[in-house]
Amino acid sequence: MDKDSLIELICRNVDRLTDFDSDNYRYIPLHQKPSPSVKAVAQIMEVLKKILFPGFFGPLDEALPASAKVYAEGYLLKVFELLLEQIDNSLCFESEYDNTREQASALAVEFINKLADIKALLSTDAQAIFEGDPAASSLSEVIFCYPGFKAILHQRVAHELYRMCVPILPRMITEMAHTETGIDIHPGAEIGKFFSIDHGTGIVIGQTTIIGDHVRLYQGVTLGAKRLYLNENGIPMNIPRHPIIKDNVTIYSNTSVLGRITIGENSVIGGNIWITNSVEPNSHIRQPKAVNE
Repeated sequence: MDKDSLIELICRNVDRLTDFDSDNYRYIPLHQKPSPSVKAVAQIMEVLKKILFPGFFGPLDEALPASAKVYAEGYLLKVFELLLEQIDNSLCFESEYDNTREQASALAVEFINKLADIKALLSTDAQAIFEGDPAASSLSEVIFCYPGFKAILHQRVAHELYRMCVPILPRMITEMAHTETGIDIHPGAEIGKFFSIDHGTGIVIGQTTIIGDHVRLYQGVTLGAKRLYLNENGIPMNIPRHPIIKDNVTIYSNTSVLGRITIGENSVIGGNIWITNSVEPNSHIRQPKAVNE
């Protein structure tokens, strides 16, 4: 293609792509607001990992008593600065907020005050994964290497931002882990302590799921909705529609638990099962055996 033909081709497609009144693009909104930065949010997560687990993801001096506080102070200041900017952008992203800086600052401070609680929960998760996996040589291996732990870490962070009604950022954070691990946990899911994911690839946990303490999930488990509920305008309603998993439940690989049902405490759910009804406490659910007639 000669240069003149190429320029003509480009101009023709520019006109088509920027015809914002075209009915072909009626489902694509014009976005004329600040957007959060994927790169900055990833940087926030990297700094948070250094704060939560000194010495694992940064210099060894982070974990030395003589210098740990100095590092932590610097990292917390960095998180505040990054988070302030990204929360500010996210408040503008989907809403008509004006003068959001002060609100963003207050939310960033509120989040930083939650970090010690997040760390305490994550310590129980690492312990649960280690105790349930004979292939794990140490807690350090779990923290440094395990994709299930990475997904939980991202969800714990995202969940606090979600509870604070920060737009967009929580989903960005969990989707980063989803992309890297294949584990999809919505930031809205409520998850108790000592949560364990084994292997993990293909796990899906929906927005309104509630998970108790000492719950273990294996790869391919879906805690999902059975159906969508629509309002009078045909728009899906955001109502509780995912399972409640009580304490001390184990769900084995490739099982789907669907709808607002309850899996009672101390239950074991076998693999490759489809569950749409509540399960009594202390139950053991297995696939039926084939019957030869």
